[in-house]
Amino acid sequence: MTALRSRAKPLAAFMPPIIGEALAARGMGEASLVSHWPAIVGKAIAGYARPIELQWPVRGPKRDPEKPAPAATLVLLVNGAFALEAQHIAAVIIARVNAHLGWRCVEKIAFRQGPLPPLPAKRKGPPAPSAEAEQEAREAARAIDDEALREAVARLGARAIDRAAQIAAAARAGRRSA
Repeated sequence: MTALRSRAKPLAAFMPPIIGEALAARGMGEASLVSHWPAIVGKAIAGYARPIELQWPVRGPKRDPEKPAPAATLVLLVNGAFALEAQHIAAVIIARVNAHLGWRCVEKIAFRQGPLPPLPAKRKGPPAPSAEAEQEAREAARAIDDEALREAVARLGARAIDRAAQIAAAARAGRRSA
């Protein structure tokens, strides 16, 4: 009999249904255009310009099915100081967006000037635990037979030991200053 395991799902797994409607209201059927913007256009451009809307031309009721769909206008929010530069590199931005989407989706770009929030910084990993904490955790996990589980428990234990030591040191320092 196989035991069922429940695993935590990443937050990203829940986001498409939540943000899909908001993006669709702005003409953005492809969420990756927003979520992967720095990877699409590069960090240098993404630091000064962000997509806010895709404006699609109005389609008539009797559109010829043989004709390709008309392309959209990508509306970018740009930092005021970057606006002139953005106009000069508009063709590069269009090419990168269309390459990402895999078809000629964007034909032109419209710019809206305004302040941009900073791009989120990449998170750094936690600091390595001290050698003493690693040794203590390995000793405590020694009885575990499964090697991968033993290593995982030892890593977790070492971080917990170091964290407990930090909390204890802060508490001692607080008592001294009071």
